Order: sequence, then structure tokens, then C-alpha cells
Amino acid sequence: MAQNIQEPVPEGSVAPVNPQDPYENWNRKVYNFNDTVDRWALKPVAKTYRTFMPNFADRAITNFFNNLTEIRNFTNSILQLKGESAIVAAGRFTYNTVFGLGGLIDVATAFDLPERPEDFGQTLGYWGASSGPYLMLPFLGPSSPRHLSGLGADGFVFPSLWEDVESPETYYARGVQVVDKRADLIPAESFISGDTYIFVRNAFMQRREFLINDGKVTRDPFASDDNNDLMLDDF
Repeated sequence: MAQNIQEPVPEGSVAPVNPQDPYENWNRKVYNFNDTVDRWALKPVAKTYRTFMPNFADRAITNFFNNLTEIRNFTNSILQLKGESAIVAAGRFTYNTVFGLGGLIDVATAFDLPERPEDFGQTLGYWGASSGPYLMLPFLGPSSPRHLSGLGADGFVFPSLWEDVESPETYYARGVQVVDKRADLIPAESFISGDTYIFVRNAFMQRREFLINDGKVTRDPFASDDNNDLMLDDF
């Protein structure tokens, strides 16, 4: 997978439309909006979180929220006819919940059961649904029609442990999850170079391609023979 580092097109010039990103002009405006919100609100909170949160506690919070996604992994593994992945998801949830203090400790990985992320966007891709054009969404960030449909199904249709959390606690928990996720992405910022919009777009598309094909990527939509490989796990 090649990381295509490009420079922005000078204003007033006419650039060819990228078939993978036909709404680039609009997407860039949304990206700039998200970047402004991040710089002035979310990132300062995340940096404060990293400063005062002990490493073991930060890891425990990340593990806890990751454990909740095993229900999603299990459901989508079944829908993709991946029996082994479904067993791994069920095993991880059981081990981490029972022996890992409710998911605070990832004991399943130590038992040679690494996470196998599966979501409904991947399920749609497994059954042949096209990704559609790249979309940058307000607040939600990088996406595509297939990915967005998957987020909706995973969040509102399929079973989720979040349904057992009552308001307003669910909003507090979601807030902590967002800050924890943003804090975990801060070290990855050192990898960013060139046009940050294109960098984020490529990283997202490469990551989704990697997940949908279970690590067997045969085509990079933004490949360039002159650039280096890169894919960020947290996209």
C-alpha cells in the first residue's frame, strides 16, 4: 500500500477530478471545519488527558471500550460467514470480561486471541457493496457511503452493550471514549506530512481496504510508484 503525498492545487487552477474523491472541494471545507474544532476544543482536552492520566489507566480505559466492540465483531463475523472470527470475538469478550476485570485488562491477547475488527461496513463490502466516493463528514471525519451505512447499522440496528447504559451516563461514557480515542491518535500525528487532507484520506481508504480484505490488499486506490507505504491502524 503506497502513501500518495501530494501538494494542494493552487487556487484558480483546474485540477482533474479524482474518481475516488469527486467531492474533494466540499470535503476539504468540511475537513477544515473539523480541523478547527479539533485544534480549539478536542485536541487540547486530549492532550490534558494524556498529561494527567497514568499510562496503565489510559490503557485500561482503551481496553474497556474495545471490549464493548466485541459484540459488534461477533455479529458481523456471523453475517460474513466467518465462523472462526465469531469464535474469537466471543472468546475475547468472555476472557476479558470475566478475567480482565470487566474488560479493563486485555487478557485475551495474551491467550493468543488478538482482536479481529469487523463492522457492518465490512460486511457490506464482503457481500460486494461498493465503497462509493470518499466523504468527509462534520465531526465524524473520514467516511464513505458504505462506511456510513455500516456505522448506522452498528449503532442503531444491531445489539450493543451501550443499550444497557442509561442517560445521562451514556453521554459521559461516550465523551470519555471520544477523548480517549483522540488522545491515542496524538502520537500518530508525527507521521503526517505533505497535504494533511490527502494524507488522512489515503490513510482512511487504505485502512478500510485492509480491513475489508482481512489484510489481503490487492489494490490501493491512491497508489503511487514514487511514494512510501503507510497505513495508520487507528483510522
